[in-house]
Amino acid sequence: MSELFGDKSSIILQSFMFGPERDVPCADCTHMLDSFDGGARYVDDRTPLYVVAKSPIARLVEWARLRGWRHLTFLSDVTTRYSADYFGDTRKFPPSMRADRMLGPGEEWDETIFNSFRNDGDIIRHHWGSEMAFAPEDPGQHHRAGDQVDALWGLLDMTPEGRGDYFPTVEGGKT
Repeated sequence: MSELFGDKSSIILQSFMFGPERDVPCADCTHMLDSFDGGARYVDDRTPLYVVAKSPIARLVEWARLRGWRHLTFLSDVTTRYSADYFGDTRKFPPSMRADRMLGPGEEWDETIFNSFRNDGDIIRHHWGSEMAFAPEDPGQHHRAGDQVDALWGLLDMTPEGRGDYFPTVEGGKT
């Protein structure tokens, strides 16, 4: 992980729900990445931003090409424990979290979460994670992680109707 920092002291990693159990990535993750691909070109001035998924890098790069993402940097987590260790998948969920998601024994799934890390010389520290994705949902609400960086939810929240039960879809590579 230390190589990801370059000359910066902090990094941001977003877990992208595009694991081996999916034919296409999560529509919610996809529209969020659509919205911050443009901003990603500026984020790197301060801190590297990486999108991590449990897919081979060629699959991630091809999806990015289809979406027209030019400023996002992808990392493959096919052979590491990052996703499990930092809640980008369900492998290390405690029983209560597995029950909340109705996961049976041996059933695993990818999750979206943001994590930031700081390199303090010889020690890399986990600084922040978007744990709100794992908080119980309010009645009539759907969990959505990354609200503070998601342009779609911010724009819809400006209207009297708000988000409602709207979720974008991914069809043929388009949202």
